[in-house]
Amino acid sequence: MTTVREIRLKSRPSGLPTAANFEMASVDLAAPGAGEVQVKNLWMTVDPYMRGRMNDVKSYTPPFQLGKAMDGGAIGEVTASNDPSLKPGDLVQSGFGWREGFNAPAASLQKLDPKGLAPQTFLGAAGMPGLTAYVGLLKIAALKDGDVVFVSGAAGAVGSIVVQIAKAKGHTVIGSAGGPDKIAFLKEIGVDHAIDYKAEKDLTAALLAAAPDGIDVYFDNVGGDHLVAALNAARPFARFALCGAISVYNATELPAGPPNLMLMVGKQLRMQGFIVSSSWDMMPAFLSDLAGWVKDGKVVWKETVFEGIEKAPDAFIGLFTGENLGKMLVKLS
Repeated sequence: MTTVREIRLKSRPSGLPTAANFEMASVDLAAPGAGEVQVKNLWMTVDPYMRGRMNDVKSYTPPFQLGKAMDGGAIGEVTASNDPSLKPGDLVQSGFGWREGFNAPAASLQKLDPKGLAPQTFLGAAGMPGLTAYVGLLKIAALKDGDVVFVSGAAGAVGSIVVQIAKAKGHTVIGSAGGPDKIAFLKEIGVDHAIDYKAEKDLTAALLAAAPDGIDVYFDNVGGDHLVAALNAARPFARFALCGAISVYNATELPAGPPNLMLMVGKQLRMQGFIVSSSWDMMPAFLSDLAGWVKDGKVVWKETVFEGIEKAPDAFIGLFTGENLGKMLVKLS
């Protein structure tokens, strides 16, 4: 019998989550059954979409259940196996995060071949966030030659990959982020115009100063004032890829919609929301392209790491208070 700790949802938050919404529990794991393996988690991810799962509402992914362990992406090491497809020592990727270990059918896990990358990279740049950037920019926004690209949340896990893909393809890129450290990072990775939205009184004016002739693509991670500014600055036939709206995830009342949405008609804009799980088939192409960009020094990434399962709630809350530069991770080993 192995004892592990897990983080459970204790109560549903109103507004920004607090430590009181989480609880830690210890559970005993028996030896894995037939066709199962036991896994010791090494890394887990916290992501903004998990905030929606804390609400008891129907969405594209089921809500977390009160009193039950939360879940999400994780990288772990097999410690015991009752299935020939996996052996002790193998690294696996799973959806069983927020816990130090677990038993699961081998068929529900993905054996990981790091290919020279650190294992946790497959929770970030080489995983779901990286694919989200790739799909949103190339498929949803249909990036084409000569486009001027604006990315909000550009120093985050998704946004930082979006801007680098756009730069790797030769585009002018404008990125917004909050604070001097994040702005410095955007300049390091080649962003042509970095906007510190926390220092700007008029986001539209700042965006138009960076792109006086307007923007062709907007990759939206933030919503709110950023979406308003992008609509104001959009050229005719611009394309918007709506990935998220972190500025309103903790709103206690429905926020007002963009007051300038009518610009979509006169400018003939296209705005499309997307969920990356609808485009998993693009993962092989993404990883192939990513390998080339990394080899050529065109894509790099940052990680913000909290250590210990007990720090997972702090890491998650930090997503909404601007504590992450690049991918937010929790190291469990």
